[in-house]
Amino acid sequence: MVLSTCSIGIAVVGAGYWGPNLVRNAQATPALRLEYLCDLDPARAREVLGDYSTVQVSTDLDEVLADPAVQAVAVATPAATHVDIALAALSAGKHVLVEKPLASTWADGMKVVQAAEDAGLVLMLDHTYCYTPAVTRLRDMLRGGELGALQYLDSVRINLGLVQPDVDVVWDLGPHDLSILDTVLPDGVRPVTVAAQGSDPLGCGQVCVAHLSIQLSNGAIAHVHVNWLSPTKVRTTIVGGSRRTVVWDDLNPTQRLSVYDRGVEARDPGSLGPEQRAQTRVAYRVGDMVAPALPEKEALRSMMAEFAAAITEKRPPLTDGRSGLRVLAMLEAASESLRAGGAAVPLGDRT
Repeated sequence: MVLSTCSIGIAVVGAGYWGPNLVRNAQATPALRLEYLCDLDPARAREVLGDYSTVQVSTDLDEVLADPAVQAVAVATPAATHVDIALAALSAGKHVLVEKPLASTWADGMKVVQAAEDAGLVLMLDHTYCYTPAVTRLRDMLRGGELGALQYLDSVRINLGLVQPDVDVVWDLGPHDLSILDTVLPDGVRPVTVAAQGSDPLGCGQVCVAHLSIQLSNGAIAHVHVNWLSPTKVRTTIVGGSRRTVVWDDLNPTQRLSVYDRGVEARDPGSLGPEQRAQTRVAYRVGDMVAPALPEKEALRSMMAEFAAAITEKRPPLTDGRSGLRVLAMLEAASESLRAGGAAVPLGDRT
C-alpha cells in the first residue's frame, strides 16, 4: 500500500457516544486520513461509518496498532480504559488523542504523560470547549491584558443530566470548566487549593450537585457549580478583571460574549479626606457593553486540526498531556475535599 505523505493516518477507538463525532471531524480534516474505526461491536461501527465508507472496521486493537498506515489514535472509550489504550498506542509509536478525563487518577495520568514524553510523541486531551471561538477570545483578552488583572471566575454548568453509574457530577461535568480555567489563566497564575461541597439528594450513591472553590496563586478565586438535577440548562461563565468583565453565555448563539466596562475599583485613600475615607473606600465604574463578533466554527473541527498540526510541527498541542494532568489534580483534590467535608485541599506541585 502506498501511504499519502500529505495526511496523517488515524484510527478512532470507540464507536459509542463520542466516537461518531471524532469520526465525522477526522474525515472532514484535510490533514487527517481516517483508516479504522475500532469497536467491540462491529455492527455499531459499520452503522457509524455508513454503507459506502472505505474505512476499515476492526474489533482488535492490536491489529489496528500494528498497521503502519496508522500514525495516530483517537480514544473515545469509557474513562476506565483510557490509560491502557493510550499506553498501548504510545508503545506502538502512535500519537494519541484521548477523551477527558486522561485517567482515573493523577498517578495513572502521569504514567501516560511520561510515556508520551519519553517516546517523543504527541499526547493531546479532547478538551473540546477550549477550542470554541468564545474560549479562544477569552484567553486572548485575559492573557493580553484587555481585562486587567484576574479578580474572579464564576462558572455554572447545570442541566437535567444522566446520573452516571461510575463517576459523580464533578468528574462528569467538572472537566469542562476546569480545562477552560486551565486554558485561560494568565502565565504565572495557577490553582493553589480546591474546596468542594456536594450532595446526593437522590440517594443514588453519587454526588449529583457540587460547588467547587479554587484558590488561585494571585489571590483570586474561581468557582464552579455543576448539577445533574436542574430542570433548566445553564452554561454561563463570568470572568472578572480589574479593567473589564466578560460574561460568556454558551446557550446564546447571537451573543455568546458580552464585555462590560463596568465594575468596582478601590479608591486611593490619599485622595480622600478623613470623613470620605471612612465612608467611601470604593468607586463604581459604569461604561459600555460590547458584544464581540465571533467566527462560527465547530470546536471539535478546530481541535482535530490542532492535533494534526501538533504532530506535523512536532510541538505540544494547546491541551497537551500536562494540561490533562492539571485538570486531574483539581478533580482529585475536589474528591478528597468532598470526603473531608469541604476542607480545602492543597494542590502542591501537581499543577
